Amino acid sequence: MNSTKPLAEILRPLNFDDYIGQEHLIGDNGILRRSINAGNTPSMILWGPPGVGKTTLAFILSQNLEVPFYSLSAINAGVKAVREVIDKATASGRKSVLFLDEIHRFSKSQQDSLLGAVETGTVTLIGATTENPSFEVISPLLSRSQVYILKSLEEKHLLQLVDRAKTYYSEALGIDLVFKETAVLFRVSGGDARKLYNAIELVVGTFSSNIKKIELNDDLVSELIQKNLATYDKKGEMHYDVISAFIKSIRGSDPNAAVYWLARMIEGGEDVKFIARRLLILASEDVGNANPNALLLANACFDAVSKIGWPESRIILSQTTVYLANSDKSNSTYAAIKQAQSLVSKTGDLPVPLHLRNAPTKLMKQIGYGDNYKYAHEHKNNFVNLEFMPDRVKGTTLYQPGNNKREQADQLKIKERWKGKY
Repeated sequence: MNSTKPLAEILRPLNFDDYIGQEHLIGDNGILRRSINAGNTPSMILWGPPGVGKTTLAFILSQNLEVPFYSLSAINAGVKAVREVIDKATASGRKSVLFLDEIHRFSKSQQDSLLGAVETGTVTLIGATTENPSFEVISPLLSRSQVYILKSLEEKHLLQLVDRAKTYYSEALGIDLVFKETAVLFRVSGGDARKLYNAIELVVGTFSSNIKKIELNDDLVSELIQKNLATYDKKGEMHYDVISAFIKSIRGSDPNAAVYWLARMIEGGEDVKFIARRLLILASEDVGNANPNALLLANACFDAVSKIGWPESRIILSQTTVYLANSDKSNSTYAAIKQAQSLVSKTGDLPVPLHLRNAPTKLMKQIGYGDNYKYAHEHKNNFVNLEFMPDRVKGTTLYQPGNNKREQADQLKIKERWKGKY
């Protein structure tokens, strides 16, 4: 019942008309489509989650340009492979496209090796990444590339993918595939086309080859996926599930579970900086001011593993993981900025009170800028009871100290200083 090629590869689109999703880029009025139609295809970074069509889009672009197309993966390619591509492109005398998957895994020196060819136009670089290119792509390369953000596929796109699978099984294999429900399929795919096709292929593959009609509902799909999880999860598809379990274990103050999931990622070949970056975010989002040292340690961890790499980085990651798991937890500052942003979006750009405005010119002083401002350091305990919010939102409480020793001290200070205002 199965082809030698995976279903996701068989059904990979070959042109823009067959491409599903990313209408903001390659729809009739998409920014990338307009650029291509105008004959201007810059080097670019395609940034988005797995399975949304980054590799496919790069291939279609190369076909549209009718130029040589070279594809490398940063996981197993180095400077030598990049130089070989550049040499071939130079020798051909034709502008070529180099697609570099997972460009975030290339070191600074490896990325530097691309600069000359990109600058001279020898190659048009199309880099693909699941990580924020602002952090992972060197500035000189980033400044010479256009960043396009790809979005997770929506339900309407997943339904189109399901229809394509049904058509393939019907026309190529003579199997009538009936999807009575799709909720579980869509949930396990997480907006990832490859994972959706893998799931469909796995489920269909559990039936005998002489069965020509297969009806699928949520219960059946869930049961078959669970029974064959290892097959479904080939090539590390559980990447985001494992990092989720890792983060939730630390947030839940379970150092044993956290180290277990850390080991799973290490053994699975996860990018060391991907793990360290998540720890850095968690140190502020989930530990916060309950233990301010957590952010310092997480930042030191990120810096250290960036210098060291595997295998020694596992020790530093383990130390930081256990420290964060055992720390008191607070998301009060995370909640405060979310609430503050929500308030700003509702109230707009409220005017800054006159007494808080800077007055660098005589005219500004004459019209009241800076009037009645009191310099805190000239008052007892370096504090003065002054209004610092716009009139419309004054007295609004945005920061609610967490229930931990460190932040309860903050609560007492706020209560003493502001006398019940907040």
